[in-house]
Amino acid sequence: MTEESTTPPAARRRSGRAERAARPAPSTQRYRQLSNRFAPTPVISEDELEAIHLTSLQILEEIGVDFMHEGAREILKKAGADVRAGSERVRFPRELILESIKTCPREFTLHARNPERNVHMGGRHLAFAQVASPPNCSDMQGGRRAGNQQDFRNMVKLAQRYDIVHCSGGYPVEPVDLHSSIRHLDCLSDIAKLTDKAFHAYSLGRERNLDGLEIARIARGISAEQMEREPSLFTIINSSSPLRLDTPMLQGIIEMSSRNQIVVLTPFTLAGAMAPVTIAGALAQQNAEALAGIAFTQMVRPGAPVVYGGFTSNVDMKTGAPAFGTPEYMKAVLAGGQLCRKYGIPYRTSNVNAANTVDAQAAYESVFSLWALVQGGGNFIMHSAGWMEGGLTCSFEKFILDCDLLQMVAEFLTPLDVSPAGLGLDAVRDVGPGGHYFGTAHTLERFETAFYSPILSDWRNFETWQEAGSPTAYQKANAVWQRELAAYERPPMDPAIEEELDAFVARRKAEGGAPTDF
Repeated sequence: MTEESTTPPAARRRSGRAERAARPAPSTQRYRQLSNRFAPTPVISEDELEAIHLTSLQILEEIGVDFMHEGAREILKKAGADVRAGSERVRFPRELILESIKTCPREFTLHARNPERNVHMGGRHLAFAQVASPPNCSDMQGGRRAGNQQDFRNMVKLAQRYDIVHCSGGYPVEPVDLHSSIRHLDCLSDIAKLTDKAFHAYSLGRERNLDGLEIARIARGISAEQMEREPSLFTIINSSSPLRLDTPMLQGIIEMSSRNQIVVLTPFTLAGAMAPVTIAGALAQQNAEALAGIAFTQMVRPGAPVVYGGFTSNVDMKTGAPAFGTPEYMKAVLAGGQLCRKYGIPYRTSNVNAANTVDAQAAYESVFSLWALVQGGGNFIMHSAGWMEGGLTCSFEKFILDCDLLQMVAEFLTPLDVSPAGLGLDAVRDVGPGGHYFGTAHTLERFETAFYSPILSDWRNFETWQEAGSPTAYQKANAVWQRELAAYERPPMDPAIEEELDAFVARRKAEGGAPTDF
């Protein structure tokens, strides 16, 4: 970002229009900032947790992590890490790791262009992000196909329609029909215009980070100084497991953390493939990689917002294919939550499954994932709606199924009403022994809001369901996403902001966008 960008050029022409742009967009559900009121469930004892922690520190001290960026190694060496000439390997004294992570903030806010959509991270907060990065998409009519710009835009619009989806997690499907040098410009400007929620930029080279930062700043209509005070963009940093952080990822940490933007450090540790075959061993490696990256964010800028990402699952030992939503994944999620609480760092997990179509497997693996992350104290949930096929496909119907599940989670987290009205003693008096409550005032006053209203569940009797054409959940989800897409309304954006955004994107495209040979 240049000095010219610190004061938005369009500011003089806004004349109060930014306030109108901040109004909430039409929505199908009441927007909720979720809070997990349940005590987290431990899956291992304190002694076992300490054993994983100490093993992680031993990995960092004795084996180390490859940092494949010279500038990153210079920062690490200056901070006290063991960096040797001619080697990418970095080893960490355990005291350096433990002192560095002390500056990680326990809670912070990701700011959206609509302030009512800000995402609170850490503590007991729980937020859901849409599926991100599949190369393919699918629906009942079109089948499975390569990602494209139209499907990308349609998924972004659906995410705006459902308030249970708190923010974008990246590209809901990769639009491979856009050239990779300018794809990020089209995609991020689309997300900034088609939604008023917070969003993500990929760390795939310095230029993409800088472009994402500028698009987020312009969309909010703020100066660079205000954006530095108010984190407005996040990035996912994946270590290249085992024990490696590559150049684009490290550039992403440097560009984002130095500007006080949010880094979600997530090792991609699959037990039996990129990590030890035992879940405890995979967790120890996950923790070592996460601590190395998180400590580095604090060496770049103490106090920079960072999230600990847990993604440990297993592979199918017969085929080598990744497996998700498994009992092993659940245990890893719960243990990851225990580690995050030990360090006082917000926790990222995911709603995942490995099903190839929208079927019972897709549903129960997602339910297992969601149950684990709620009980594990997850704060920021990636791939919450639409993930299929182990992350290779974004499904329109699965998006609807997941929104139903997420809203069930939200309702489950809603406290019971134990006020005098909620206890319903007057209704019990009115009905007395042997009556029913369908027609009481207590029931009629709550007729529309008494229970969660499902998107897909069919609670009719068999005969009525059969007369309606015997629709499956898959068929209902297909009809729902098309209906919701037709009802989409673009959230308002100040015309001067949109003009500035379009001008920036056009200029960067004319300059050639970002390199593709990183």
